[in-house]
Amino acid sequence: MDALLTSTSSMEDLRYPVGDFLPPAADDPASRSANLEVLRSLPKRLTATVAGLTEMQLDTPYREGGWTVRQTVHHVADSHMNACVRFKLALTEDWPVIKPYAEARWAELADSRLPIQPSLDLLTALHLRWVTLVESMTDEHFHRGYIHPARQQNGGRQPLWEALAMYAWHSRHHTAHIANLRSRMGW
Repeated sequence: MDALLTSTSSMEDLRYPVGDFLPPAADDPASRSANLEVLRSLPKRLTATVAGLTEMQLDTPYREGGWTVRQTVHHVADSHMNACVRFKLALTEDWPVIKPYAEARWAELADSRLPIQPSLDLLTALHLRWVTLVESMTDEHFHRGYIHPARQQNGGRQPLWEALAMYAWHSRHHTAHIANLRSRMGW
């Protein structure tokens, strides 16, 4: 058995440690508030989760065939930069079509081999701005959105209340990848 797997872990558990994203059935202000708190706390939680890791540990994949801790941290920064731009597009345009990006290919670019501190710093600044933006949104704003061309359901339309839930999940998902790896490896 792979060194990253324990007898109680399956590959699916390692891939989706907080479960797969399930879109909320409807908009709910209490859920929005909870999701916003996840975004607000992500920079500190992620920083705490990677604190003290060595270079070798940062270059360890969280699962067989998965990204390294380093790539995961840089991916969260890449993804959340795109998300913030998508929110701004949705708030200033009428259901804009967003451009998807090749996440796996981005994780192979040279900047994904940098130390993680620049991405942690970027996330701190970005989330300050993103949370401030979301806090200013009205109920009407949360029903605006964008069209994701790769999305199958609802004609690709993703309202911002649902996008907020997805990025809160994304924050927990990748933080759990790293926390679970640390636990399995005894780091």
